[in-house]
Amino acid sequence: MKKIVVGGTIVTVNEQNEVITNGALVFEEGKITYVGETPEDLSGYGEIIDVKGSIVMPGLVNTHGHAAMSLLRGYADDLPLQEWLETKMWPLEGQFTSDHVKWGTMLSIIEMLRTGTTSFVDMYDHMDQVAEAVEKSGMRASLTRGVIGLCPGDVQKAKLEEATAFARNWHGQAGGRITTMMSPHAPYTCPPDYIRQIVEKAHELDLPVHIHMSESLREVEQNVKDYGLRPPAHLDKLGVFERPTLVAHAVHLTDEEIDLLAARKVKVSHNPISNLKLASGVARVPELLAKGVTVSLGTDSSASNNNLNLFEEIKMTALLHKGVSYNPVVVPAEEALRMGTRYGAESMFIGDQTGALEVGKKADFIVIRTDRSHFHPFHDPVSHLVYATSGYDVHDVYVDGVQLVSKGQLLTVDEEQVIFEANRMFKLLKR
Repeated sequence: MKKIVVGGTIVTVNEQNEVITNGALVFEEGKITYVGETPEDLSGYGEIIDVKGSIVMPGLVNTHGHAAMSLLRGYADDLPLQEWLETKMWPLEGQFTSDHVKWGTMLSIIEMLRTGTTSFVDMYDHMDQVAEAVEKSGMRASLTRGVIGLCPGDVQKAKLEEATAFARNWHGQAGGRITTMMSPHAPYTCPPDYIRQIVEKAHELDLPVHIHMSESLREVEQNVKDYGLRPPAHLDKLGVFERPTLVAHAVHLTDEEIDLLAARKVKVSHNPISNLKLASGVARVPELLAKGVTVSLGTDSSASNNNLNLFEEIKMTALLHKGVSYNPVVVPAEEALRMGTRYGAESMFIGDQTGALEVGKKADFIVIRTDRSHFHPFHDPVSHLVYATSGYDVHDVYVDGVQLVSKGQLLTVDEEQVIFEANRMFKLLKR
């Protein structure tokens, strides 16, 4: 059935950054067939969706996270990264069962949908539960079983077999909404030979690689001590960048490393709020962008953020890099918005499918109310989206042309049940 969205201001985030006042968006069988001015004749459409006084834009894309860790939101704050991981996170995560992952993921999905995220990347364990949650919710996701190799050889082998089976079984599932990647967790948690084995599987399955890299200064120094190389050169030597690669964080980079990432076409997920909260530093985003590196946005987990509201990352990105560079034009609003949408889809390696409102792409879009005081006077919709919008201004959410949120209410997830079960699962953990 052909549906048309009319009456709103359409922020396309296409290559021309078109903004269409009183625009129309037509979609059929999950794909966009028209974006432009509202036609005078609205006959022939199976459904007319009137969004007068609203902004219609692409759904947001969160390119790095660990959804199940929502169960640990606020459990441990204000600690250095390694101490936070080793003394607080890992001991509790080691107790997670598949049910913990199921309900933690569903809790994150509620938050992401409510705040306008339609696609996300997730790296974790018990990934079948994550995939089932994505399938049920209607979201789009790139999923990967994150593999930590600090364990005996037989355990390494079992983890790799599990990650491979998951990637093979779920890639292209949920009507194509789920894709998969291979993920050695990080250079400091995976021995070199193990990373090589994971890369070999990525070649075999023709899948991208997702990995944490250069998040903290301590991590970089440890890599040099252990292997004689900084993380980017180390991963390049191991063949990681021979695959399409998305690295999370990339905070501590030299000029030469930025050139290397650009030459290898490595994508970067910038996680500004998590990096600030863990005092990891500020990534060199302007320099990366200037070299042509695709930089997208991620929240990381809500244990280190402490939410999954990507509008906050968009605003933070636009502001943070102005402040540290003393340059008010270094990351303009349009660029920050692209990082949260178009560049996000490219970082998930599905840029041909989503990330902008263009004919032929999936009907993944959100509708934002502008009848609230902080949108007025209505000078510049892009400015308002970046500097004034809260994720909770999101009114409606569509993925593949299917409505998942209506007037702020979830249509595919029982929010009350999920909140109850998430609290119950946390209480089962020994602390």
